[in-house]
Amino acid sequence: MTIRRAVVTGASSGIGEATARVLRERGWEVVAVARRAERLAALEAEVGVVAFAADLTVDADVEGLAAFLDDLGGVHSLVHVAGGARGADRVEDGRVDDWQWMFEVNVLSAQRLVAALLPQLRRAAAADGHADTLFVTSTAAQTAYAGGAGYNAAKAGESMLAHALRLELNGEPIRVIEIAPGMVHTEEFTANRLGGDRVAAEKVYEGVVAPLTAEDVADVIAYALDAPGHVNLDLVTLRPVAQSAQHLLARGPLRPRIDDTPHA
Repeated sequence: MTIRRAVVTGASSGIGEATARVLRERGWEVVAVARRAERLAALEAEVGVVAFAADLTVDADVEGLAAFLDDLGGVHSLVHVAGGARGADRVEDGRVDDWQWMFEVNVLSAQRLVAALLPQLRRAAAADGHADTLFVTSTAAQTAYAGGAGYNAAKAGESMLAHALRLELNGEPIRVIEIAPGMVHTEEFTANRLGGDRVAAEKVYEGVVAPLTAEDVADVIAYALDAPGHVNLDLVTLRPVAQSAQHLLARGPLRPRIDDTPHA
């Protein structure tokens, strides 16, 4: 391959869109994938991505994406950002269809993409020395929290897929990278999780100084992909400073604790 080509899923908004933008700035060719064709078309016109509308929970759409990429000459990096959460219910109150949807979009979509694109990634690695798979999971994959069990389970499943894939590809020059963000303030994620209630969504971030942005996460993704081919960032966990752990979030100004008491 004479150019670096990445396929970025979830590219119609949030982290996926930000990643498509930053990779284009860094000289990558980007195939931007999402369900919403009109948003992809706008991104294509603005920054020069190649748009491909697909639903990654549909086998035929993933097969179509693989054929499209093959016609372009293959792909060097799979950047799987697409996913999401539905609901914030206790386990006993959870809706099975919400849990099924989360497993489909976070875990099975990742499996479909790996199965469909790995032959092309292997060809790219043979030609250029290495190729990449990168999965955006979440700190929800690492620590459970009340009301998060469905998303915890789905993202933990995606994380385990990445861990197993890394073992299975041992001996091949194909990196398996996991990026696990904590609190990220994006336009849609929390609102979608809460059924479109944007007022309730904004309360999640209320008083938090500088939650992560989509651009923060995209910068880390780009760094991981641009690192020398022998360097694999197995797992990068990133959070805003105000979030020390999944369950420990500071609201209000961040201030150094300085002892102003005079000393004898």
